[in-house]
Amino acid sequence: MIKMKKLLSLILVGLLSLTVLSGCATNEDGKETVQLGYVNWAEGIAMTHLVATILEDKMGYDVDLTLADVAPIFTSVASGNTDAFLDVWAPVTHKDYIEKYGDDMDFVGTSYDSALIGLIVPTYVDIDSVDELNDNIDLFDGQIIGIDSGAGLMGATENAIEEYDLDYTLLAGSDVTMTAALNKAIDANEPIVVTGWKPHWKFSRFDLKVLEDPKGIFGAAEEIQTVTRKGLSEDMPDVVELLANFKLTDEQLSELLVLIEDSEEDIMVVARNWMNDNEEVVNEWIPASN
Repeated sequence: MIKMKKLLSLILVGLLSLTVLSGCATNEDGKETVQLGYVNWAEGIAMTHLVATILEDKMGYDVDLTLADVAPIFTSVASGNTDAFLDVWAPVTHKDYIEKYGDDMDFVGTSYDSALIGLIVPTYVDIDSVDELNDNIDLFDGQIIGIDSGAGLMGATENAIEEYDLDYTLLAGSDVTMTAALNKAIDANEPIVVTGWKPHWKFSRFDLKVLEDPKGIFGAAEEIQTVTRKGLSEDMPDVVELLANFKLTDEQLSELLVLIEDSEEDIMVVARNWMNDNEEVVNEWIPASN
């Protein structure tokens, strides 16, 4: 679970309104400012803070980070008020948002290509498939522990409940509350089913399995893509080139996720340490002009 001071920091950042952001801003020191939006999801936090440290330390930009729900971030990028969002899941999870806003933003790169979503249980739970859930309603108290209500994963889970005719209630919450409930259940060796996804640090911390999905509601492997506002490639071509080059392997992203989760330090400090420890990788992402 994200440490309390980290959570408070994220909440404070989230109080900044996306509507006050404007692309290609310049601060009083003459540095251009890149506006990045992100959602309180583990992989998005990690990737966005890592890119922010690269932009600041390696490329001479200032970076404004804004935490918000996924819907306003898509709206803000599409309207040109946020420069980039690094956590777009395609083709299933964010399908509705892509269909609604895709023509008003640029898709510039894929940062991770082995993502997946689904329903997750600890390995000690004796079921293996979504279609076994109705036979075990009492085992799970008829509840699926979810994340924030606007997430595409929640929409996919609602579709799964309908398609599999599950007599379950989907409880909305957040990544933090979901992982807290998961941790509590595992500590007590109790059954629990949660909405989940990879990449996420919980798969390094706990023994978990993704329930089989015979109907294919949750799709197969997904890509995590980066979108930018229209015009960013003209305003800040080196930023767009960095975002297009930015790609993490499963090992790299898993390492960063665990480091952030386990550290008491500020997320930017952890990201900066990872950047410095992986300079050869990072330098491959940075445009030659820098």
